[in-house]
Amino acid sequence: MENAEIARIFHEIADLLEIEGGNPFRVRSYRNAAMAIEGLPEPIKGIVMADESRLDGIPGIGKSIHEKVVEIIETGKCAYHEDLLRELPPGLLDMLRLQGIGPKKVQMIYKSLGVGDIEGLEEAVKAHRLKGLPGIGEKTEANILKAIEEVKSRRGRFRLHLARSYALSIMEHLNGIPGITHIVYAGSLRRWREDIGDVDILAACEECSGIMDCFIRYPEVKEVLARGETKSSVVLRNGLQVDLRVLPVECFGAALQYFTGSKAHNIAVRDRAKKIGLKVSEYGVFSEKNGRRIAGDTEEGVYKAVGLPWIPPELRENQGEIEAALNGGLPELVDMEDIRGDLHVHTKDSDGSYSVEDMAAAAMDRGYDYIAITDHSSAIGVVHGMDELKLSRQMEHIDRINAGFELRGLAFRILKGIEVDIMSDGSLDMDTTLLKRLDVVVAAVHSRFNMSSEEMTERIIKAISTGVVDIIAHPTGRLIGAREPYPVDMKSVMKAARANNVAMELNSYPDRLDLKDSHLRLAKEMGVMVAISTDSHSKLHYDNIVFGVHTARRGWIGKTEVLNTRSIEDLPGLLKRG
Repeated sequence: MENAEIARIFHEIADLLEIEGGNPFRVRSYRNAAMAIEGLPEPIKGIVMADESRLDGIPGIGKSIHEKVVEIIETGKCAYHEDLLRELPPGLLDMLRLQGIGPKKVQMIYKSLGVGDIEGLEEAVKAHRLKGLPGIGEKTEANILKAIEEVKSRRGRFRLHLARSYALSIMEHLNGIPGITHIVYAGSLRRWREDIGDVDILAACEECSGIMDCFIRYPEVKEVLARGETKSSVVLRNGLQVDLRVLPVECFGAALQYFTGSKAHNIAVRDRAKKIGLKVSEYGVFSEKNGRRIAGDTEEGVYKAVGLPWIPPELRENQGEIEAALNGGLPELVDMEDIRGDLHVHTKDSDGSYSVEDMAAAAMDRGYDYIAITDHSSAIGVVHGMDELKLSRQMEHIDRINAGFELRGLAFRILKGIEVDIMSDGSLDMDTTLLKRLDVVVAAVHSRFNMSSEEMTERIIKAISTGVVDIIAHPTGRLIGAREPYPVDMKSVMKAARANNVAMELNSYPDRLDLKDSHLRLAKEMGVMVAISTDSHSKLHYDNIVFGVHTARRGWIGKTEVLNTRSIEDLPGLLKRG
């Protein structure tokens, strides 16, 4: 069982307990466990099978959670989870996904009206049965209907990191088959779209047998939709459809180009091929005149045959990449190796899982040159954020650690920072005199998401204009599949950011990926710097940088446009401190 599936069970336990009005500390323990498991860089099943005692060293996994993790891995289910599902309709979990509806409101609607799923809620709203319940009026009803439509539009879509984790696991499951020369995932997953409909896996084989039998025996398969010699399709237990195609080696490049897509990009490539007398398919590039095969064993060969350089998968959306390729204008995209540090990191001083020293050590292990410790300010009471005294003490602590690094001859540096709240009036949740003493000030909206676009835009611009902010974190506040972005005029915000030398964050946390690709294109066009940060609350979260980097690539972002590709010596001149 994959980490994401085990984490889902613990998230659902937390949700169900919250709906029941359970102990907040117990709810938080399950939520923390889910987040810890999601952030693990290796399969938790492998940890349990190799050395179960290692579970005890993972923050957020205590004795009770430990036992439940082992139970899930051994049996595929959790008895406590199933008991909760018997007590409450599982449809309540879907209701909880609706933006603007929290556990207390779900509980009230269920107990008052017996409504236990989204379909029943939609009927109740349209019949105005909710009207008169505490805190629910016409505006709330309208917002609920809008939220229902948003959830319906996302059904059948899976977040990028979940789809990718299953794709990698299936590929590992198949890799032992003799004769496989290539195996990759394709489709929208290879283009690193933020959500995925289904997963395409391509394998090239030289007389390999047994691959399809091995594929349909993958432990998470719930249903086999089709089983053939060259293509099979399955549905996993979480509802994700996975298709496996097996191809001759000589066709692999053409198939990879074809099945990576997008459809619009492929049409543009085929149209170009047609103009020069060629035909492109998943089997290769052929002369229309005599049928002679021109290319197909590599993607590079396919593009070269139609007069184009190889185009990175992230750009293949027919949004100008063909024209750029023809004109020699394809951008040199940022890569993982370009990242020199992380400018948004949390510790135990607010809501993180590890100490400053632990987070620094993990960053050094990754080869980073620096991190910025940016614990929350105190406006968010639930995360035990930093007041001015607490921040001053942390700054002194970081100075001592940096002095120790210097004595040991280490070039690594911890930057003193904060993630300060942008209050509803645009002011910052911290005295600016203290903020000016920091190396990095990251500012973010964490409340009052229901403001109008004009109000939210003015709020953020006012914060940018204070003269002490370096980076605007997760600029639209979205949570993919859970919370829509708040309304904001991003062009106006970026204009203010450019004028005030403020960078916009691309938050790499898989549920955020905020800024999204279209906003990154806008930042590039407007000359606004981007900080690709992980918002790490655990040293295990550093691995999420891969999602940020590839999202940046989708936004045509190059190395020079990313703040944290710069050396520690160059950073001060790019930040407000310079």
